[in-house]
Amino acid sequence: MTHALTRRLLLSAGAALALMTSAPAMAQSNVPLRFSAVFSQQDIRAEMMERFAAALGEGFDFQGYYGATLFRQGTELVALQRGNLEMGNIAPQDISEQLPEWSVPTSAYLFRDADHLVTFFQSEAGEQMKQLAEDRLNIRVLGPTYFGVRHVGLRGDRAVNTPADLAGVRLRMPGGDSWQFLGQALGANPTPVAYAEVYTALQTGAIDGQDNPMPNVQNMKFYEVMDQIVKTAHLVGFDVLTISKSSWDSLTPEQQAQVQAAADEAIAWSNAQHLQNEADLIAFFEGEGLAIVEPDLDAFRTHAQELYQTSGMAARWPEGIVEQINGL
Repeated sequence: MTHALTRRLLLSAGAALALMTSAPAMAQSNVPLRFSAVFSQQDIRAEMMERFAAALGEGFDFQGYYGATLFRQGTELVALQRGNLEMGNIAPQDISEQLPEWSVPTSAYLFRDADHLVTFFQSEAGEQMKQLAEDRLNIRVLGPTYFGVRHVGLRGDRAVNTPADLAGVRLRMPGGDSWQFLGQALGANPTPVAYAEVYTALQTGAIDGQDNPMPNVQNMKFYEVMDQIVKTAHLVGFDVLTISKSSWDSLTPEQQAQVQAAADEAIAWSNAQHLQNEADLIAFFEGEGLAIVEPDLDAFRTHAQELYQTSGMAARWPEGIVEQINGL
């Protein structure tokens, strides 16, 4: 073998080795973003997250886990804090379990509609709430993910017009003090049941009803085991798209801007889709044989707000924040 040939072979081997060793390094350069949520793959918000991933562009490795397949409902926040998860769609009720000030946006009849919700999170008061979560819980809130106004759905033909008519009703609410208090504020007997188990619980009569926005009722097919929707409109339903502070701080300013811009774009799309879907679903549910009931909203609002104001929960709210929100 000539000296020139030997040199070429060595150079080729070196180049191949360089490619082999550089490939993992290139793969590792992509920022991992594992995302966990309780909503299903069929949910509008699942497509929202796929749009988020597409808008991120290169440099990120987004992995979406839906239907509580990675972390069960209510455990995502702790997973973020422990470094076991980079991103999650977190219920404000879960945040309020650790940060009492966050029980404010979980209270009944606070936000008028989706626009009011978005306006709050963009306001000075909203920025203060987000900063509290970042400073004390080590999570960064990218924005609120609206998923519809929550109404009460029931089995049977019980007539419901005021909170008194829900007395004794076993109403499924998620676990946690904020959720359970909300059920009480509606006049019902709140019962914690996991989201994935609600259909069977309704079907078997283990519960009398559930509260969810109409798009969720459609996605999870709850309407198949319900007889009526009482339009209590008691809560503008939303979660918050969140990234762990350690993941956020590891990003360059340019990457942070990419993530926030992608989140803003995806959330705006999802909000618009949910609003259109809500407008169309009344006719769909009526076609499925459900009764659509218009109760006395003033009675529900008065009853709920009185309970919140006289509870220990309101005592933990930042002074004047309800007035600030009402003024937006």
